[in-house]
Amino acid sequence: MWFMSWKGALAKMKRFPENFLWGGAMSAYQAEGGWQEGGKGISVSDLLGIADGSRSEMLTREIRDGVYYPSHEAADFYHHYREDIALFARMGYKVLRFSIAWSRIYPNGDDPEPNEEGLKFYDDLIDELLCNHIEPLVTISHAELPYHLVEKYQGFSDRRCIDFYVRYATTLFRHYQGRVKRWLTMNELNFGILPMVAYSTLGILDPHTADVYDPADDNPQTRLQALHNAMVACARAIKIGHEIDPENQIGCMTGFITTYPLTCKPEDVMECEQYMQVFNYAIGDIEAKGEYPYFYWKYLENLNVSIQFETGDAEALKAGTVDFYSFSYYMTNCIAASKSSYLETVEGNIVGGIRNPYLAKSEWGWQIDPIGLRYTLNLLYDRYHLPLMVVENGLGAKDGIASDGTIQDDYRIEYIRAHIKEMQKAVDDGVNVIGYTTWGCIDFLSAEGEMEKRYGMIYVDQDNHGHGTGRRIPKKSFYWYKKVLQSNGDNLE
Repeated sequence: MWFMSWKGALAKMKRFPENFLWGGAMSAYQAEGGWQEGGKGISVSDLLGIADGSRSEMLTREIRDGVYYPSHEAADFYHHYREDIALFARMGYKVLRFSIAWSRIYPNGDDPEPNEEGLKFYDDLIDELLCNHIEPLVTISHAELPYHLVEKYQGFSDRRCIDFYVRYATTLFRHYQGRVKRWLTMNELNFGILPMVAYSTLGILDPHTADVYDPADDNPQTRLQALHNAMVACARAIKIGHEIDPENQIGCMTGFITTYPLTCKPEDVMECEQYMQVFNYAIGDIEAKGEYPYFYWKYLENLNVSIQFETGDAEALKAGTVDFYSFSYYMTNCIAASKSSYLETVEGNIVGGIRNPYLAKSEWGWQIDPIGLRYTLNLLYDRYHLPLMVVENGLGAKDGIASDGTIQDDYRIEYIRAHIKEMQKAVDDGVNVIGYTTWGCIDFLSAEGEMEKRYGMIYVDQDNHGHGTGRRIPKKSFYWYKKVLQSNGDNLE
């Protein structure tokens, strides 16, 4: 027969490499908590709160009564990391992707010396991982900019923050040398294209801004210059990281929102191509190839934005390209040249799009497209010829505890199974995929500050208001993923 079952198809495909990096991923601000412990300073995430009776996240410039700040406690990984790492080891993790909170190492961001207590916390965490045969994959900055850099410098819009980031990254490279070999510079840096993440990613906050997600006060010139400065900072840090330890492998991290033309109408195809160029490719091109692509210059021109290159910037970008390319993948969207009100839209990771009639949606309206992962991996490998790593992929859902105390998250298993199958097809296509880390490992805050939008394979007993015991309970997906990892991806039953 011309077709075969997926089991038979996988049996004839290339296996995942024996050194394939299976694991999970988290960020400090979403998982860690301990926001004022160990000498930690206030970060941009620590001022994102939820007012009583509301679910809308807001920004306050100081800690206020009557406002709940989810990141202050998060999933309390700060106090539970040994217990959680033991659970990751039971699953068979080969790697844990986590971020270091910049404000734990340099509380204000511009401090002359690092905070020794903060360095010690990550010393202990990394040692615990290594003792459990789990490799650390460290994200240097993941929406954890010290808030002092916002207040005093307007974040990366001030070039002095380039030096502050480089000093911070250099401290990490030197202090954890020999124990951490893989690094990511900044999380989803391409989202700096969007006004709504200027604060959390780049540290920009207009004095008149009352709500961080209101782009009304956005200044594209300021934001995109700050994005340039952040890329220069990353490139300079990469060069230093290689000088400190030539064995360091340092990658970028892109939030990849794969987008299809809604129809085969040429106008839709061209609209999609231009969207993919600016949102998905531009920043990755700069980080992987070391120079601005032609289409990004046109994008800036259309916005009347003029990027100021200082002496040495072009050389820094060229000398500080990445060793591998990592990205998040959750969903795909459609786009059309027409802005007709009759087109149904869907939600997504920061950005939405037009509904694809051939795809199902998650509980939060994100379109589920496993084949899109194979497509994306092929696109990226063809473009960059670099090793690829999927460092975020998962399903947010409202998990419930059954009467027997178990969490039957078959929907999560099916989501991840389908994506792993397509990832293996990409490996069979010839794509060099080196690892896969699910988002997340334990339940922790979503990007919107919700605990009840759960991604983990380990349940954390805590609700959206911080109430609960914090108890960890393995879900059904925990035991399923354990079999996947034990078999190096062969057993997806």
